[in-house]
Amino acid sequence: MKKLLVLLLVVSMLIAVTACSKTPATTGEAPAADSNKVDIGIVLPTKDEPRWVQDETRFTEALKSTDYSVEILFSQGSSAKEKENVEALIAKGIKVLIITPQDGGAAASAVEAAKKEGIKVIAYDRLITGTDAVDYYVTFDSVAVGEAQARYLVEQATGTGNPLYLYAGAASDNNAFLFFEGAWNVLQPKIADGTFVIKNSSEAVALQGNAKLTRDEMGKIVGQVTTNWDFNEAKNKAEAHLTSAKAADKGNVFILAPNDGTARAIADAFAADTAVTSYKVTGQDAEKASVQYIIDNKQSMTVFKDVRTLVKDSIEMAVAILGGKEPQTTGSYNNGKVDVKAKQTEVVVVKNDNVKAALVDSGYYPASDFTNLK
Repeated sequence: MKKLLVLLLVVSMLIAVTACSKTPATTGEAPAADSNKVDIGIVLPTKDEPRWVQDETRFTEALKSTDYSVEILFSQGSSAKEKENVEALIAKGIKVLIITPQDGGAAASAVEAAKKEGIKVIAYDRLITGTDAVDYYVTFDSVAVGEAQARYLVEQATGTGNPLYLYAGAASDNNAFLFFEGAWNVLQPKIADGTFVIKNSSEAVALQGNAKLTRDEMGKIVGQVTTNWDFNEAKNKAEAHLTSAKAADKGNVFILAPNDGTARAIADAFAADTAVTSYKVTGQDAEKASVQYIIDNKQSMTVFKDVRTLVKDSIEMAVAILGGKEPQTTGSYNNGKVDVKAKQTEVVVVKNDNVKAALVDSGYYPASDFTNLK
């Protein structure tokens, strides 16, 4: 009986303590904030590419200076996973969604779901197409990126008949078309005058007389030379092109590669072919591995897009929205449905002779990340 009384006493004391701990309002204190609530949701395409891991790091650093809660999720190359990520962030009460779509068209349904909940949507680096649910777009001038890549190739070429190999990003990525558009703007006149001869795309050869290409015409070329932003696909495609090419199609070659990951893959394939005397290959994103390739003369150039600026612009835009203000923009892009207000960031061409000035002296990378840096 005594044991039963002691047990009842202990239980009564526990109930009393628990009851007190659940009633902060009686002491005049506000209830604790919901730790699951998130102000800004960020969805990036994949952790498998250095570019997006780099962006995650820059976002984390930039957000330390704000008072807003943030969550960053990765879609790992899947539009279905991307939509799940957006839905998960919606459930956490986000007010602003910053998203880089895996597929610009497929992402429409995900951002439309966010828009229905009153969430402001910022497309980051890649435009989401075919929907009016995108409020803002933060981007580099993608056409200018392609023009810079092509201009480098033109500046390196002498004489006529120079073999030209074209490669593009993913056909599902609107930026891939903008990059290619910019490159074609610069390359086409030099193809027309015989400086370059296209060696790996029958579609590009058929359209080489067109100074401007329609979206459908670009789609034919991009569909033939797409890398899907994939290292292995780029390498396999380059090797297949070299296997089918004649010796006369090699020698001193010029290669339009869409980004750094594909540039390294394509460079490795061309470097391994003994019939290739030399090659010039473009890139973009200033990935560390490609910067080292440039230092080692294995990649010719990269287009440096300072992610710090892009991240800063998108965070400032999100903070303005959360503060009830209109974000600053510098232009607009039509996404096939509406004109999306945009903020653009300038780009810089990086070659062997300005790696240190552009990337190290600017504080973007420490010199210790590289070997043989001059």
